Amino acid sequence: MKVLLHSDKMNAIEKSGVGRAIKHQMKALELNNVPYTLDPNDDYDIVHINTIFPESYSLAKKAKKNGKKVIYHAHSTEEDFRNSFKLSNQLAPLFKKWLKKCYGIADMIVTPTPYSKKLLENYPINKPIVAISNGIELSFYEKNEKEGLEFRKKYGFTKDDKIIIAVGLYIERKGILDFVELAKRCPEYKFVWFGYTDLKLIPAKIRKAVTTKLPNLLFAGYVPREELKKAYSGADLFFFPTLEETEGIVLLEALASRIPTLIRDIPIYEGWFEDGKNVYKATDLDSFEQKIRGILEHKLPDLTNEGYKVAKARDIEAIGKDLKKVYEDVLKLPTEIKTRKKKDA
Repeated sequence: MKVLLHSDKMNAIEKSGVGRAIKHQMKALELNNVPYTLDPNDDYDIVHINTIFPESYSLAKKAKKNGKKVIYHAHSTEEDFRNSFKLSNQLAPLFKKWLKKCYGIADMIVTPTPYSKKLLENYPINKPIVAISNGIELSFYEKNEKEGLEFRKKYGFTKDDKIIIAVGLYIERKGILDFVELAKRCPEYKFVWFGYTDLKLIPAKIRKAVTTKLPNLLFAGYVPREELKKAYSGADLFFFPTLEETEGIVLLEALASRIPTLIRDIPIYEGWFEDGKNVYKATDLDSFEQKIRGILEHKLPDLTNEGYKVAKARDIEAIGKDLKKVYEDVLKLPTEIKTRKKKDA
């Protein structure tokens, strides 16, 4: 068994969650001794596709024609496409049709969570769908106090500053408007947003938000994971105000780093995150502000050890075992043979 891990336009997606997920897949397969290639011209038995560009769809069609098995990794849904880029809401119905076309050609679909699996089942696509976390490289994100101090020094923070970080693209869905408003409400705390999107691609209200000038607000741009790891170790709170996700890899990274974490109470996190048990949840600006102050002033219990357990259960080696099982199962499925109907003479 040999797997082609395929993704198009890596230069465009490598800084996104999808780009990170692809790196996780490579590591997971290596840890489980599953042979893989990134070269479409190599021999392979299964193609595992992570992107939904036209080139990806064409490769899937070609693979099916040659008797290969096709797995589509459903990182995207119509729901998380909305409230992202310019015209995304208007284009969302067409985007959904394209997703159904791409995912519908697969022999099997992998998606990160039971929540995204349920969304896809309601489209419907009528293909087997398996929920497997994108995983986390647990050991890499182990908390490191020295690196945390390096983060504070680099960005001009003192040891007494209370720092709140968030990670994501500059899109409304990620909760960036609430992040800026909370920086205005809480001038005694430092707010740092990591991540970047070309300002030409985002609506005016988001451009206005990310160009807001406040003494306690910093948009630090995209940084490599080594730098982000230092921020997790050096900050006092990871704030994830996203309104919609298929999983949220950065959330797993934060939990692996044992940083106190506050998330928005949205359906995807029902069943695996419980407010006051392994993370804190809130729903609006007032409750976010209340929880932020409670966490940073140590009026609420420390939940980092319980949060770490959630990340540990999604360690990348275990995810590799799950992927290997999917590959073995898909090879057992009957091969679809499509023939062209001849026109009547």
